Amino acid sequence: MKTIAILALSLGIVQAQNEYVSIKKEIEQSIARGNAWLAEQQHEKGYWDDGGLPAFTALALTAAIRDPNIDLSDGDLPDGLKKGFDWLIGQQKEDGGIYNRGLAVYNTATSLTALASAGRSEFEPTIVKARRKLIGSQWDIGEKGETDNQNDGGIGYGSSDDHTDMSNTYLALEALALSDTVIEDGNYANEPSLDWNAALTFLSRSQNLTATNDQPWASDDPKNKGGFIYTPGSSKAGEDITSDGKVALRSYGSISYAGLMSLIYAKVGPDDPRVIAVKEWLGKNYTVEENPNMGPQGLYYYYQAMAKALNATGIDKLELEDGTMADWRKDLASKLLSSQRENGSWVNDNGRWMESNPVLVTAYTVMALEEVYRSIR
Repeated sequence: MKTIAILALSLGIVQAQNEYVSIKKEIEQSIARGNAWLAEQQHEKGYWDDGGLPAFTALALTAAIRDPNIDLSDGDLPDGLKKGFDWLIGQQKEDGGIYNRGLAVYNTATSLTALASAGRSEFEPTIVKARRKLIGSQWDIGEKGETDNQNDGGIGYGSSDDHTDMSNTYLALEALALSDTVIEDGNYANEPSLDWNAALTFLSRSQNLTATNDQPWASDDPKNKGGFIYTPGSSKAGEDITSDGKVALRSYGSISYAGLMSLIYAKVGPDDPRVIAVKEWLGKNYTVEENPNMGPQGLYYYYQAMAKALNATGIDKLELEDGTMADWRKDLASKLLSSQRENGSWVNDNGRWMESNPVLVTAYTVMALEEVYRSIR
C-alpha cells in the first residue's frame, strides 16, 4: 500500500508538471523577447529611460538578472548588465540612498532589490549602505519606540514631513528581506535592523480588519474586509458607503497583494487572521482583467505584485468566493502573453503612475512572468 501511495504521489507531481509544460515554454520565450527589447533601450552610459530615476534602471536589471534564459554560471556578467550595474552603483549618495531626482526610498528600494538579485559579493558594500538608508527611513513620530502615530512603522517616499504608504513600505520590506543574507553571514557587524514589530503595526493599520486594526476608520463591511488601502486613513480607490450609512475606505487589488507579501516578509504565519482575511478578499475580487477597484490604473504594477505575492505564499490555486479554485498561473500568464506587443514590449493604455512608459511596464511584466515561471515546480 505504501508503494502504491508513493507511485500515486509521483504520478500526481508529474501530471502537475506536464500541465504547465507548454505555457512554461511560452513564458520562457516571452521573457527572452521582453528582455531583448529592454536591452535595446539601454543608454550608452548604462542607464534606462531616465537617469534622474534610477528605479527604471533597477527594474530593467532585475528583469534581466532573473531571466531563466541566461547562464551566469561562469561568474561574468554580460556587458550590458555590467554597465547597468556600474551605473546604478555610481548613483549611490553619502546617505546610502540610490536616487537622483527625489523619491529616495522608491529608487533605493528597487535598486537594492536589483543588487541583491544579482547575488554578487562585489555589490555587498553598496547593498549594506542602501539597507541603512531604508532602515533609517522608517517612521517613528512622537515618543521613541511607541507606535503612537498612524504613520509609525511605515516608510514613505523619503521625506520626513509627507506620509508613509503601503507601496514604499512593501518595496522597502522586499528589498531588506532579499538582502538579509548579506548581513547574516557575519561580515558586517553591528548593522541596524528594521523595527519589524512597528512595521507589522503599520501593516495592520493599513488593512480593513477591525480585529487587528486599532484605527477608527477600519471597516469589516463585506466589500472591503481583509483588503488593504494605500496609507492609514486614505485609499487611492476612494470610499464606499456601507449598509448602515457609514464611510468605508475602499480596499484595492495591487495594494492588497502588496499587503499579503509584506505580511509574509514580516514572518506572519498562514493561520494569522490578517493573512486569512486578505486571501479571502483577494479570492472574492480575483481577476486578471483589471486592478480590482482601480480598473486599468496601475494594472501592470498589480500584475507583478500579484505574481510575487502568490508565489511567495506558495499558493497553488487561489480559492474564490464560490469555493472554486483559480489557476492563477495560467490565467495571469495567458493574459500577459496575449498582450505582448510585436516588438516584445508591453504598455498600459492608462498612463497613471507612469504606466504609459513601455520601459517601466515591460520590466514589470517580465518580472511577473519570471515569478510565474519560478512558481512552476
